[in-house]
Amino acid sequence: MRPLTIACSALTVLVAACSGPQPQDAATSTGADAADAAPPQELVVYTSRNEQLVKPLFDRYTKETGVKITYLTDKAPPLMERLRAEGSRTPADVFITVDAGNLWQATNLGLLQPLDSPVLQANIPENLRDPENRWFGLSVRARTLVHNPAVTPAASLSTYEDLADPKWRGKLCLRTSASVYNQSLVATMIARLGAERTEQIVQGWVENLAAPPFANDTAVIEAVAAGRCAVGIVNSYYLGRALRDDPALPVTVFWANQGTDGADASGVHVDVSGAGVTTHADNVAGARAFIEWLSAGEAQGLYANENLEYPANPQVAAAPIVQAWGEYRQNLINVTESGKLQAEAVKLMDRAGYR
Repeated sequence: MRPLTIACSALTVLVAACSGPQPQDAATSTGADAADAAPPQELVVYTSRNEQLVKPLFDRYTKETGVKITYLTDKAPPLMERLRAEGSRTPADVFITVDAGNLWQATNLGLLQPLDSPVLQANIPENLRDPENRWFGLSVRARTLVHNPAVTPAASLSTYEDLADPKWRGKLCLRTSASVYNQSLVATMIARLGAERTEQIVQGWVENLAAPPFANDTAVIEAVAAGRCAVGIVNSYYLGRALRDDPALPVTVFWANQGTDGADASGVHVDVSGAGVTTHADNVAGARAFIEWLSAGEAQGLYANENLEYPANPQVAAAPIVQAWGEYRQNLINVTESGKLQAEAVKLMDRAGYR
């Protein structure tokens, strides 16, 4: 068994890891019978998810299984660079991050290993996991349209593509193109519409902007509520959080591309947070068991209710505030496509003048 506390001197890495964040211990409560049992092997998790979201999950898993979880939080790119630099010396067993682009990049760098798990294949739909089973989606964020129905009737809305129409001139609000969420949306559009048509659409978006792109989705929602724009594009859970704080907020979702023909019927763009077992994990069996637990009812419910994302497991219900928006049809393109085409999407947005 590895030491429970990871000393910086034990990580011989090519980056200045000792000056960076170090893994922390999650809760160690084990239950009444744990003292009589052999100490279970611990897990080390690298995660880009916010600590307030993942620590309750880690604590719950420790309480149920006795497995201690030591974790390190940081942005996805530094964590991937750390895994790459540590190589076979890494203490990490599990990598958890947001956005299919980041998960694809992790596989492209050889940081995750295939995971043979009938449990995960049963719990997580095919379009929300890596085709080679190197990572599995754990929560879903729908990136769709938001509007004030008193100002912009739902009947006037339809698709992402339609927002490029001149009728929306001076009425559209968007988050900056630096957002990985917008990069993934545009990448998926390239996959289904082709680069030329997608560039025309993005140019139309730029021409229709009511204000310079905002720094985050919350600012887009606030702009729609204030009447600065008629429509915006955001991740659904940002609206859920805003409504949890202010139920009277005059903004709701419109599920894009729900028609019956062609592009109109392509469905809402979805992205995931997900997890995989690191290539050089010491505790592969434990890592598999932990990710399987994250894909099932209790953990999925914690995700759904705490962060107001959709559970990746279709057998688990979303939070009531999210259920109130009604059902929608997803775009079933495998989310890995957004990773493969993300670099092309960034270049396309730059050419289109989307900053």
